[in-house]
Amino acid sequence: MKQNYSIDEFIRQTKQDESENDYFELETPRMLEVNLNGDVWAKMGSMISYNGSIRFEREGILEHGIGKMFKKAFSGEGASLMKADGNGKLYLADQGKKITILHLNNEAITVNGNDLLAFEPGIDWDIKLMKKVAGMMSGGLFNIRLEGRGLVAITSHYEPLTLLVTPDQPVMTDPNATVAWSGHLQPEFKTDVTLKSFFGRGSGESIQMKFSGEGFVIVQPFEEVYYSQSNQ
Repeated sequence: MKQNYSIDEFIRQTKQDESENDYFELETPRMLEVNLNGDVWAKMGSMISYNGSIRFEREGILEHGIGKMFKKAFSGEGASLMKADGNGKLYLADQGKKITILHLNNEAITVNGNDLLAFEPGIDWDIKLMKKVAGMMSGGLFNIRLEGRGLVAITSHYEPLTLLVTPDQPVMTDPNATVAWSGHLQPEFKTDVTLKSFFGRGSGESIQMKFSGEGFVIVQPFEEVYYSQSNQ
């Protein structure tokens, strides 16, 4: 593999692709291009570059109603969103994580709050708190349920794997490695004392998410550690 380039060669290899102009495009596997003509919701702090006339606003505390305000206060800063409004090209990324674009067609998906990068403003969303694990893991867990028609961009560390859930084949996952799942699935949480003792640690493998029914779960080959607002 070539290790050095002239300046002209490097520009040709890495310059932005102007040949397509879809609303969401993967400029690289870890960089999302939003061809903006209106507005989009994105994870706070995910903007890395833009051109054109784009204005950024932090999500208003009452932007989505009083109920979501209280949920956001509980879940901390991890779910904070920003609105980008205007015309131009907007580039988003999150810690070099791989980006996947999903098109919802009157469907629902639940995404780990830390793994949601961007979504079209017409999609309905709500924060779902995992209260049962709030005292079991650092900062607990919160997720965002998205439903309707439109594009959603999610992130994962390395390549994601989708596991199918069937009535006779439930799926167990590590919460720290779970990215998203079918919107209608309701995970149960269980603590495995044997695994906790075996691995010698108080989180991770000792807590499992159990998915039963019909649907899918997306996992990543990485255990992400979440922090509450008070730990930041």
